[in-house]
Amino acid sequence: MGVSTPALPSVEYDDINPGMGTLNKEPKSKGTSKRGIHFNPGDVLFGKLRPYLKNWLFACFEGVAVGDFWVLTSSKIDHGFTYSLIQAPGFQYIANLSSGSKMPRSDWGLVSNARTFIPTTLSEQESISSVLFGLDTTITLHEEKKRQLERLKSALLKKMFADKDSYPSVRFSNFGDNWKQYKLSDIGEIITGSTPPRQHPEYYSNNGVLWVTPTDITENLISDTAKKLSVSGTRAGQVVPAGSILVTCIASIGKNALLLTEGSFNQQINCIVPNSNKFDSYFLLTESFHWLDPMRRIAGAGTMQIVNKHSFSEIHTFIPKLEEQIVIGNIFSKLDSLIALYKQKLEKINILKQWLLQNMFI
Repeated sequence: MGVSTPALPSVEYDDINPGMGTLNKEPKSKGTSKRGIHFNPGDVLFGKLRPYLKNWLFACFEGVAVGDFWVLTSSKIDHGFTYSLIQAPGFQYIANLSSGSKMPRSDWGLVSNARTFIPTTLSEQESISSVLFGLDTTITLHEEKKRQLERLKSALLKKMFADKDSYPSVRFSNFGDNWKQYKLSDIGEIITGSTPPRQHPEYYSNNGVLWVTPTDITENLISDTAKKLSVSGTRAGQVVPAGSILVTCIASIGKNALLLTEGSFNQQINCIVPNSNKFDSYFLLTESFHWLDPMRRIAGAGTMQIVNKHSFSEIHTFIPKLEEQIVIGNIFSKLDSLIALYKQKLEKINILKQWLLQNMFI
């Protein structure tokens, strides 16, 4: 056991990014005089409380593990291999045979007596851990790049769009006119979706029209879960062109996405079909960030939050001339593309890591 000091920092559950094995804060910035298990560089911290949360850490410094941790160390096998081993499916299965329902904990009696296979040569152990550590480093770097892009986007959303004074804080030098206030109904046609079609096979077709529900909209994108309807399965006037903006207006207020092809949608979504001669669709999609607060005020705090078509149409927004819209829209389009790229890379690397964890251990 040990007590944390400025020179001996503590690590607690909330300090670890679950499943990533990284810290979300500088350990020396935390308070002192916390009692826990002393650990050394190279030791492995495994969170035994709610083991499915995957609170684990390969220690790169000396410190104190505060809370429900095991501190694992060995004089017989490579420390990095130990860290890789606890992430493997075999160890995870045993560790999650936990006791307790509300606050389950891994059972040391089960884990300590479980048998596992370990390479006899230290060089093979080090090779395995080196590959997995390399993937972890790549994942961490990609996560940080993605976070930086998301922070940049969030900052630009607050600075590059006009407030009630009709003038944004950050602007390109070749644009100087005040932005003009519009109602959403001035921007284009507002269309509310229809009741979902009957669940019959003849209504669906691989070559049909995209059918979108709120669950299909994630992170301003339409996911692969969206189905396709045959034209006969859609209601008249429901199909809208590419460039239309979908905004959820029931329950999950404000989720939105841009249609890249023609599509249709259910009654929980209001759609803006912009006047293409005056308004840039991607600019409007990004500007919709500023529609959230008025939409939430209209929806209220009840159990069934709704922004009907009339209320949605009356929401005001500030918009510059088309040329400036296009420039701003392009910036956010590129940011979203980069964020999506890093997200895709992370998914692929994580899939590779899970495959290796399943196949590099016996």
